[in-house]
Amino acid sequence: MAYGIVILAAYLMGCSNMAYYIAKLKKADIQAAGSGNLGASNATVLLGWRAGVLTAVHDIGKALLAVLAAQWLFPEKPLIGAVAGVACVLGHIFPFWLKFKGGKGFASYIGMTIALNWKLALVVLALVLIVTVITDYIVVGTMTTVVSVPVALGILTHSVILPLILLVATGVIIYKHRENFPRILNGTEIGLRSAIRGDNKINKQ
Repeated sequence: MAYGIVILAAYLMGCSNMAYYIAKLKKADIQAAGSGNLGASNATVLLGWRAGVLTAVHDIGKALLAVLAAQWLFPEKPLIGAVAGVACVLGHIFPFWLKFKGGKGFASYIGMTIALNWKLALVVLALVLIVTVITDYIVVGTMTTVVSVPVALGILTHSVILPLILLVATGVIIYKHRENFPRILNGTEIGLRSAIRGDNKINKQ
């Protein structure tokens, strides 16, 4: 019963989508441009870095809150935080009220990681920043994160089940990014520096 309640509540929290709210306020359709996803990366590329930061904070925060709330409510269940985090990530990726077409889940994955182990999250964020700046592609940092976090947490907690739970979110995120790598190879993927400059903003004057 506890796991069922947590999964449903965390999924519904994940369904909240800041990129969609901001796009509506700006009268923009970011689902029809860029990557077409309702996440921080596409919001940054198409709506500007301020929209991207606000979206990222929201997406990180909802997953962090979902994990901490689950752990607080059911402290006797050591894996419930990870379950809540994965459910929130999946809610972000597959929001029922947006026809199951949301973001790609990376920011929420980071929020989940912060709640599960903030020290590891700091290391991961530093690694992501370095990898992203070097390659100029956010997706490379994303893949580095979602693959390394389950492995690292499994080692730190001496658990096999915990990384298996996290790998559910990892697998979905990797699948959602499957189109990015061909774009990198053919030179059509939008780089981080281009996004920061606002070269591709759909509301650019």
